[in-house]
Amino acid sequence: MAIPLCPYFKKCGGCSAQHIDYKLQLDNKKKQLIDSCSFQEVKVFSDEPYHYRNRMDFVFHAKGLGLRAFGRSSEIIDICECVIADAVVNKLLSEVRDYFKGVDYFDLRRKRGTFFSVIIRSSLIGDSALFFILNENSPALMEAFEKIRLFALRSSAKNILVGVGGSDKESCFPEEYEVIKGEEFMVEEFLGKRFCYPIFGFFQNNPIMARKMQEYVQKILECNKTLNASLLDLYGGVGTFGIANADLFHAVTIVESVPASIKMAEQNVLFNNTLNVKRVVLDAQYIKRLSFFGRLFVITDPPRSGMHPKTIAYLNEIKPEVIIYISCNVEQLSKDLMKFHDYEVKSAALFDLFPQTTHSEAVVELRKKTLSKK
Repeated sequence: MAIPLCPYFKKCGGCSAQHIDYKLQLDNKKKQLIDSCSFQEVKVFSDEPYHYRNRMDFVFHAKGLGLRAFGRSSEIIDICECVIADAVVNKLLSEVRDYFKGVDYFDLRRKRGTFFSVIIRSSLIGDSALFFILNENSPALMEAFEKIRLFALRSSAKNILVGVGGSDKESCFPEEYEVIKGEEFMVEEFLGKRFCYPIFGFFQNNPIMARKMQEYVQKILECNKTLNASLLDLYGGVGTFGIANADLFHAVTIVESVPASIKMAEQNVLFNNTLNVKRVVLDAQYIKRLSFFGRLFVITDPPRSGMHPKTIAYLNEIKPEVIIYISCNVEQLSKDLMKFHDYEVKSAALFDLFPQTTHSEAVVELRKKTLSKK
């Protein structure tokens, strides 16, 4: 047993494992992955168990800013400091709390008010951002925008954005937003390359562990002769895996269904001068429409729901030499791995990107089965 560091533990709906010794947390996650991929020699990568997270989404409420209560999404627990968030995120949280004290917050029950929430982000290379989300139906929008503009003059955040959304979708990201300060994107660095990503979009929230995972994946690829081969980066987001490993391949194709992510991937290609990288807006189930040069290697990083059955079926048909499956859901990983009939697990690693929770990331290397000689 461990003593939880957080005073809101079991009240807030975030962390669920602070009462468990961190070594035991890792052991439990390792066992889950072993059971999932039926591979005993799982490597475990971890870092700081607290103060690691570089993105937090806080909700405005009567007392300031908070997080949703455990099991009661309409109730907000007031948060002064989050012990899994990094120092920059907590500093910005304090700035917003102090300046917007007593603000016209959006009442989740009555469905009225102005300020919904704020996304707070930081990066390892010193970037930081705030994304305020306001209720588009509020009559006080102009006053809210002006208050945020004045706040931007004194805030340490390098980028500040404001978006508006309907009162029936306060948890969604607004399609329309205004840049109050700085840029509309953040910047992070992996393997000597810089990556831009949308402030309101998905990006790994534990950058130290994400770097370790990038290094591990690259080492797997470096063990192969890839210069005359192609790399397919499935569910590629803004292109981190594809671009980071572009120098190893003749050609790289990034497949992502979200246009905003591919737009950022195009910028990252130019930014890193990786001109052998092709970007495609496409649902992964339709990769049969694509063609690849020479031998094929695949990195797939699907959402928690896993890979589409059509995607798996086509990969089984064209038989890439290596498939590196990156998963945030070991239960779904297990189901997907069973469908790769002609492949076997060559290596597996656990990356604890989410200490104090039950979640983690897994990297499983699949290689074509070798036929035994009769």
